[in-house]
Amino acid sequence: MNLLGVIGGMSWTSTAEYYRLLNEGVASRLGGLHSARLLLHSVDFAQVEAMQRQDHWDQAGALLAEAARGLERAGAGALLLATNTMHKVAPATENAVGVPLLHIADCTARAIRAAGLSRVGLLATRFTMEQDFYRERLAAHGIETLVPCEAGRAEVHRIIYGELCRNVVLPQSRERYREIMAELVGRGAQGLILGCTEITLLVSQADTDVPVFDTTAIHVQAALDWMLS
Repeated sequence: MNLLGVIGGMSWTSTAEYYRLLNEGVASRLGGLHSARLLLHSVDFAQVEAMQRQDHWDQAGALLAEAARGLERAGAGALLLATNTMHKVAPATENAVGVPLLHIADCTARAIRAAGLSRVGLLATRFTMEQDFYRERLAAHGIETLVPCEAGRAEVHRIIYGELCRNVVLPQSRERYREIMAELVGRGAQGLILGCTEITLLVSQADTDVPVFDTTAIHVQAALDWMLS
């Protein structure tokens, strides 16, 4: 089994989900007592969130690049950045090491194309919804991305940082997400991307009639394919 390096902690709640899914995936594929060979560098999310909020993306990129170098030195043969938003600084991480980064947007785009879709709605942090680093990566695969209205984006972002990153899951927030998901479908979204690794804690395929693309689960499957190749 290949050794995977995971850069996590953004937030710890989604990193815990990654860890669970990676181990369950290895156990399912190999059986017996098998578990995932992982190296985890978990950052302090308060430090990263301050850099995001203050628009200090170069500093955030340097922080994750150093984490990537440490994982490579420790023997990781590939890296997984366990967050959607921080793929904004994925180039800094990739340029710091000689091992591949399994890019979450590419993995998600391949899943969308395999489903035969070309127009999807995106639920994510405001950085991921409003900046172009993620949507342009999807566009390179021929995928058009729709995002909620300004008020909807603000609400999606607030729930992620104010609740889900703190491991708080509220029924009223689930209902609000369902409303925003329905609005995107009404505007022509053929499917919906859960484009923040915490969102899977709140909503799932059961909350809409169109295909849902859970980026955490998709990312994990790509990582399992690499680990067991």
